[in-house]
Amino acid sequence: MSEDPTIFEQIIAGDIPARIVHETETVAAFLDANPLAPGHTLVVPKEPHERLGDIPADEAADVWAAVQELVPRIEAAVDADATTVGVNDGSAAGQEVPHAHVHIVPRFEGDGGGPIHAVAGSRPDLSEDELDDIAAAIGGE
Repeated sequence: MSEDPTIFEQIIAGDIPARIVHETETVAAFLDANPLAPGHTLVVPKEPHERLGDIPADEAADVWAAVQELVPRIEAAVDADATTVGVNDGSAAGQEVPHAHVHIVPRFEGDGGGPIHAVAGSRPDLSEDELDDIAAAIGGE
């Protein structure tokens, strides 16, 4: 991880202005400066953990509790029909700021956006054996 503070650390410290919509001792949420939709919000742990797996369990629980609380509030604020919640976990997944964060993107009927399956490009053609091997590896067998 870089020794320079990320933009999120600078927002949390108050060095960069942001429209903070939720804050606790461990979590901050603010409107995305480059929104995909009205109300697009980022939820971040205040500590600068780079990836999801780096966040201690108690802080991760706080982040997801904030997401769960904020989704209906954001939908109501912008009269959204639905929400896409997503995480780009690592640079290969499109993570641009090396500080774990959750995107809450309000969605609207006919907005032209696709399902989460559209983000990864073409789908792999996996055999039953490959699927079994992957399931076993994830399950720790």
